[in-house]
Amino acid sequence: MVVFKDYNQNQLMLLPPSLEELIEPNHPVRVVNEIIDNINADTLINQYEGGGTSSYHPRMLLKVLVYSYLCNVYSSRKMEGALKENIHFMWLSAMNRPDHNTLNRFRSDRLKNVLKEIFAQVVKLLVESGHVSLKEVYTDGTKIESRANRYTFVWGNSIKTNKAKMSVQLQQLWDYTQSVAKEELENTEDVDFKKIDSQKVKQTISQIDTALKGKKIDKKVKQKLNYARKCWPENLQKYEEQEKILGKRKSFSKTDPDATFMRMKEDHMKNGQLKPGYNLQISTNNQYIVNYSLHQNPTDTTTLESHVERFKALYNQLPEAVVADAGYGSEENYTIMQNAEIQAYIKYNYFDKDQHKTKNTLNNNLYYNKAKDCYYCPMGQKMSFIRTKKRITENGFEQTLSMYQAINCNGCPLRGQCHKGKENKIMEVNHNLNQLKARATELLKSEKGLYYRKKRGVDVEPVFANIKYNKGFKRFLLKGLCKTEIETGLLALAHNFAKRCA
Repeated sequence: MVVFKDYNQNQLMLLPPSLEELIEPNHPVRVVNEIIDNINADTLINQYEGGGTSSYHPRMLLKVLVYSYLCNVYSSRKMEGALKENIHFMWLSAMNRPDHNTLNRFRSDRLKNVLKEIFAQVVKLLVESGHVSLKEVYTDGTKIESRANRYTFVWGNSIKTNKAKMSVQLQQLWDYTQSVAKEELENTEDVDFKKIDSQKVKQTISQIDTALKGKKIDKKVKQKLNYARKCWPENLQKYEEQEKILGKRKSFSKTDPDATFMRMKEDHMKNGQLKPGYNLQISTNNQYIVNYSLHQNPTDTTTLESHVERFKALYNQLPEAVVADAGYGSEENYTIMQNAEIQAYIKYNYFDKDQHKTKNTLNNNLYYNKAKDCYYCPMGQKMSFIRTKKRITENGFEQTLSMYQAINCNGCPLRGQCHKGKENKIMEVNHNLNQLKARATELLKSEKGLYYRKKRGVDVEPVFANIKYNKGFKRFLLKGLCKTEIETGLLALAHNFAKRCA
């Protein structure tokens, strides 16, 4: 005989169960609720001016957003549905049911200048509980795609090419006018069209029109002049506006001007094409995110300074040690770390190769006589100092290079292998960078350095794997640098809460 448990949907209950009873004691929703209740939310609450109808409590909305990101729910419409259907969301919101517009406005507007402070408070609580240390951090970066259309791009090099073509064609029109009607031109002196703008083009074309009035003009020249009159001023004005948006970048998306086109590992077409996105930098400790920043430039090298400044702004202190891969190894970054008295456990480009060298090549590891400030080539010939040279990097950092030249390379049996120039060999040396590399090598090969190098790969990189593959977050839902930073902060909070619950 089969016996079934009682099943009666119409059974009345004297005391209906509460949501509190239906949620497990150690469920992550309780951790989110407890921690956010313990943070100071005055800055968030003070954004409300009052008056009019009542507002949903910002602490409740923050809990819902953080818990949604913890549960891999990123759409405000799905959050709205969860608040009506999911007992954890219903308990967290105390049965409040804000709609998707309210949730989205709170995420986009109310958290704009507040989320960083909230994130810092949560990390400080983790520090107090012994889960995290701010003394040493492991830094790395990844690229996340923007919400922008993948094919609405603007390229800086294309703008430069088009402006250069206009300059050449405008010069040709001016030269033609001089050959046909030089006496009618108001200014017959040489005019420089290397730098042009919409106003200059309008004035020049007006001069050409006046000079050629009543003249018999070549048909092709007339067509080019008509096109220039109609299109060039408008195009140049458009290029000027686009160059303001570009700044120091090389590209941007028309549908999200803050996004830069970057090459990413997650390629939907599997052909290595560029996609609009942002460069996400994080610092971790014990696989908790303790710092995050979003950048518009694709290279990690130029992000470290502002990323460290963000750390100081969050905690009013700097880490004692920063551990990162070779993508951050540059003279500028080593100098920044040295000036900030931070131990930089950061590889330079050829660090691994330098550790496995079995023999010296002709142009590497030449003997340097510091007292006489000279090098000696493989044949023993003295290479004397001749001058210094300054070089400015893309980030505006000034490098000083020392130049050394051999006395006589004629007849040297190693000349073909040593250098291929016709003159005596000249070598550029960056003494400051060499000293910084030597210091970095010393740190990296120390006992603590070996420990940090081993730990870096299992501390920061799994965090990106968790965000991109476990949480499935490979593309932002919002547009613009400000809003994507908010999404990043919510992701970081959700990751830390999930890690705390594990």
